[in-house]
Amino acid sequence: MPGSGTDSTKPWTAGGPLIILVEPQLGDNIGSAARAMGNFGLSRLRIVNPRQGWPNDRARTFAAGADRILDEAQLFPDLRAALHDVKFAFATTARERGMAKRVIGADEAAAEAHSRMAAGEEVALVFGRERTGLYTEEVSLCDAILTLPVNPAFASLNLATCVAVAGYEWSKAESGGALPFAPPDRSPLADKGDLFAFFDHLETALQTSGFFRSPEKAPSTIRNLRNIFHRLGLTRQDLATLHGAVTALEEGREGREARKAENNARAAARKTGGGSVGSGEGGDAG
Repeated sequence: MPGSGTDSTKPWTAGGPLIILVEPQLGDNIGSAARAMGNFGLSRLRIVNPRQGWPNDRARTFAAGADRILDEAQLFPDLRAALHDVKFAFATTARERGMAKRVIGADEAAAEAHSRMAAGEEVALVFGRERTGLYTEEVSLCDAILTLPVNPAFASLNLATCVAVAGYEWSKAESGGALPFAPPDRSPLADKGDLFAFFDHLETALQTSGFFRSPEKAPSTIRNLRNIFHRLGLTRQDLATLHGAVTALEEGREGREARKAENNARAAARKTGGGSVGSGEGGDAG
């Protein structure tokens, strides 16, 4: 798929809760997290003491076009500083910390973040290091714990994946679950007269081809065929396509070539006739 679904002609969705990455080890993961943010309408990134320094070329490569998020990212020396203006923060962790804090899933966190931000509060989702996650002290700086129903024996998620899951739930909460596009409008449903005409066409073609080998079974076979098409809810366009398919099978390759040649000959005759008339009219006018 060209562009993997990107479309620069459409407006860029921005906003959402702050995404805070605490001491990310690799620029690759920062870039991948920024890409996930861009996918789901999150645009505000804060980075706490990145291990490979900042800015980072690898981050830009892995952002895959989400450069504006990296360009506007803010750098902080520690989590306390990154949370200085935040009213409510969710600490993401896969481990039980023995703290008297609410533990909620990404969907509930997204819904709460949405309502708090609508009330004017600044909200942050805090993600820890790739290898060790958030330290317990850092979790204690946050108001609630966000975790996911992962495999207890293998609970470590890639940083960007964790951001993507949280971002997906945020996007659903923000949009009310609306999908970005819907199926195209269908052609109007065929009325019974059109449907019966197709049945006549199909059954005649099948009869001619010798499909109904047993006269006794032909009526029940016809009923089964009609019921198949009734269940499909065919549109007028569907019937036009089916008529064309049956006609092509009736004619075969030689018949289609002959009809094409006949149509071309008629078109050429009309063109020649039109030219002669035009010449004559020109002569009369002169």
